[in-house]
Amino acid sequence: MVTARQGAVSVPLYWELLDNKSGNSSSEDRIELMKKCVELLGVKRIGLVIGDREFVGLKWLKWLKSNGILFCMRMPRHHLIQMEDGRVQTAEQALGDRQEVRLEGVMVDGVWANVFIRRLKDGDLLYLLGTAQCKFLGQLYRKRWTIECCFQALKKRGFDLEDTHLKCLEKLKKLVALVSIAYAFCHNLGIYNDLKIKKIPVKNHGYMANSFFRNGLDSVRQNCKKEWKEDIGKWQHLLRLFFRWAAPFAIQPASG
Repeated sequence: MVTARQGAVSVPLYWELLDNKSGNSSSEDRIELMKKCVELLGVKRIGLVIGDREFVGLKWLKWLKSNGILFCMRMPRHHLIQMEDGRVQTAEQALGDRQEVRLEGVMVDGVWANVFIRRLKDGDLLYLLGTAQCKFLGQLYRKRWTIECCFQALKKRGFDLEDTHLKCLEKLKKLVALVSIAYAFCHNLGIYNDLKIKKIPVKNHGYMANSFFRNGLDSVRQNCKKEWKEDIGKWQHLLRLFFRWAAPFAIQPASG
């Protein structure tokens, strides 16, 4: 799945379902997925591709680099780093006794790029490879958290997508589409509620009591309760908000 990030939220943009026989997606799978996004958006509108440790491989990373798409990928700690002078080190050796290190113009998995390594509190290494500027790799990778928030909303903290009994991949793909639309609508409804109806309280630690998504989802649930079923005005208001939100995404018929 590719999600598009705007501000503090990621929304599903394009996805394919795997048969699960080969574990993670292959480089070919990822390239085909990204080609769809490039066709839709164009390379210039893709600021950065961020991925976790399973999104590695020479063919995949080389494709991103050769197409001028900046990337920041977390690497497994055993992937070796080759310096310009030919020396080869592990990430642990490159870090040494330092807390973090930045390496520019090194080769990992056959790709020349930049490396950022930091030792985390649990002893693990944050080992990043990217074509973005080395000094920004750490803060850019943190933006991947919005992907996790999106998945949480699609699953246990929202729509329980993983509890479906569907097994047909085509039907599952359509279900993901419907859930993605519902997720995007609930998030935007939460923003509308915060701006127009009632501000979401901010707790002492500085974070909102509920996310925009949770606020919107709770609003939809409230309108679906038994005591609201006869209130046509409430339903009409909710539907008006939905169609106003969905109008820009409507498919326009081709002319001529």
